[in-house]
Amino acid sequence: MTETDPKKDLHRYLKSAREALLWKVEGLSEYDVRRPLTPTGTNLLGLLKHLAGCEVAYFGDTFGRPFTAEPMPWLEDFDDDPSVDMWATADESHAFVVGLYRKACAHADATIEALEWDATGHVPHWPKERSEVSLHRILVHMLAETNRHGGHADIVRELIDGSAGLQQGNENLSPVEGVSWETYVARLEEVAREAAQAAGESPGK
Repeated sequence: MTETDPKKDLHRYLKSAREALLWKVEGLSEYDVRRPLTPTGTNLLGLLKHLAGCEVAYFGDTFGRPFTAEPMPWLEDFDDDPSVDMWATADESHAFVVGLYRKACAHADATIEALEWDATGHVPHWPKERSEVSLHRILVHMLAETNRHGGHADIVRELIDGSAGLQQGNENLSPVEGVSWETYVARLEEVAREAAQAAGESPGK
């Protein structure tokens, strides 16, 4: 039976999710990397800025290991604007937010490597009855959080310039040999309309 180390396994998957997210913001202009492309304002640089704060809060503050590499004053402004960490100001450049995220992740990695699997901490903004947590639980939480927003980033990047895939060098997209994506999408639209008509619905409504 192959031996496994749960902490190393989760950490490896978290690192992979981070790199996938960073790939989604590569090669874009200051406009494209921050423009909102959903009705709720989802944008690539905002996702990265939000996750930088999560890495700092969950792996830093939770375990009494403050992040000092870069000030993050917006973390004190949630009462005035609950979405303050989901978008980057004009003064917070693409390079700045990427650099901040990398620093936050490096700080988190140091915490993960220094603490035991069952080390306990406290999440101040969680309900009292579940605010005491283990490193295990925070690793699971951040892996879920990062992958959730990674999925958002997948869609937003595809809307910007058509770029799609899991990671650089590993798109992980099902091959559609001999068929263009336009043809594939048209086929799905046709099937959706057929299903709607069979259900007595008006397609598109």
